[in-house]
Amino acid sequence: MSLRYRTEAINGDGGTGTARVIDGMEVPVASPLAPNPDPDASNPEQLLALAWSTCLNATAQALVKRERRTAVRIEVELHDAAEGPGYEFHVDAHLSAEGLTLAETEDLLERAHARCPVSKLLHGASTVRVHAEEYAGVSS
Repeated sequence: MSLRYRTEAINGDGGTGTARVIDGMEVPVASPLAPNPDPDASNPEQLLALAWSTCLNATAQALVKRERRTAVRIEVELHDAAEGPGYEFHVDAHLSAEGLTLAETEDLLERAHARCPVSKLLHGASTVRVHAEEYAGVSS
């Protein structure tokens, strides 16, 4: 197993303050549960959604050899933990691909989910689900 890339991030402030990548970006962070959270700050839910949407869509693009457009939408919810103290994420990934039937999109999703590093990290979590959808383009 050969190393392809390595990065390191540091957070010394917890849920409010900043998180930063060594020799890279600095991201203001704020808990979505804090009273009056900074609207310009990010939170772990948003960062997870960005990471997985980017990784899963890049993997899907590699599988379709960039011959068609694909889109991934990630929904992250924060819930009280079902068991024990604290919270848990409930995450849904939605993948669509231009020009593919729903069955073909489901096959692409299965292959991308099996190959994507973030999917591998989340694999087996009871609160993570993936869904194939008909392609409707990408909207902001």
